[in-house]
Amino acid sequence: MRQDPSPSSGSSITLEDVARAAGVSRSTVSRVINGIRNVDPAIQETVRQAIATTGYVPNHAARSLVTRRAGAIALVVSGAGGEGADAPFAGQVFADPFFGRVVGGIVSFLRPRGIHPILMFAETAETHAQVLTHLRHGNADGALLVSTHAADPLPRLLVEARVPAVLFARPAEPIPISYVDVDHRAGAKLAADHLVARGRHRVATISGPLDVPAGQSRLTGFLDAMAAHGHAYVPRAEGGFTHHSGEAAMELLLAEQPGLDGVFVANDLMAQGALVALRHHGRRVPEDVAVVGFDDSSAATACRPPLTTVRHPVEDMAGEMARMLLAHIEQPGRPATAKIFDPVLVVRDST
Repeated sequence: MRQDPSPSSGSSITLEDVARAAGVSRSTVSRVINGIRNVDPAIQETVRQAIATTGYVPNHAARSLVTRRAGAIALVVSGAGGEGADAPFAGQVFADPFFGRVVGGIVSFLRPRGIHPILMFAETAETHAQVLTHLRHGNADGALLVSTHAADPLPRLLVEARVPAVLFARPAEPIPISYVDVDHRAGAKLAADHLVARGRHRVATISGPLDVPAGQSRLTGFLDAMAAHGHAYVPRAEGGFTHHSGEAAMELLLAEQPGLDGVFVANDLMAQGALVALRHHGRRVPEDVAVVGFDDSSAATACRPPLTTVRHPVEDMAGEMARMLLAHIEQPGRPATAKIFDPVLVVRDST
């Protein structure tokens, strides 16, 4: 890359300045900024470095006149809460480390492309309508949707409105919407195989909510894998993917199965709660009870002992989600697609 021409301020920097710094033509810089895909990836990276070095700020208003796009996307966190529940819903979202990982992956992908997501919450009929209005009026070019409840109507509403959208996790109902997901069943099998390999014979599980596809798949995958190891019955308790529900579910399992020596917990927040219950009952981890979680969130390393868990590659999935959405925006009518990521077992001290 050529030397930075170092203009005095971002507002005075032009495409020509960036082109000069990158050693490419003005039209190449324009194609990269506008997200046109027929540019060599190495040249794209050189142009992005030149943009960062020179401090160039794209004129989004001018670009919108040419492309008829807003140059922004909506990051929508949607659920099925009750009316007037805005503050509690937002509080739940920000308390979950999973959401921070999704945002980090999306921003890491979009920021080098000069795109910044607009965060929107939608958990009531009114807020669902507001999101749809925002998108239909062209205030954003599409939506990255994180849905927190199986009964959430927004994925279907976006499909019916023909709004470009990509969903994090497989939809609860069969609709033609693109999505990314992890192979939950394979991840649960990794947990089962690991517990058996550690010599655990009285194994139980704390599932996620069973009206959510991820909760169903992790439970089914674990039960099938344990059956393959000869375990016809696995005690179980249902949780809600929260710390408190994990603690309550562990209390229930200990009351019913006091001799259990291993437990698979369907996410790390619930596993944190399960560890609290185990300590309360004087059970040593991993000496008395081995514990495996799912997600590899910040909660896993905050646990004492640090949690063995199945890594859910959230950041990579979020970046792919953003890439898929840009492809839908660039190619209207593109068929819905899916990408499934492989899980990995991360072994720490809880087993």
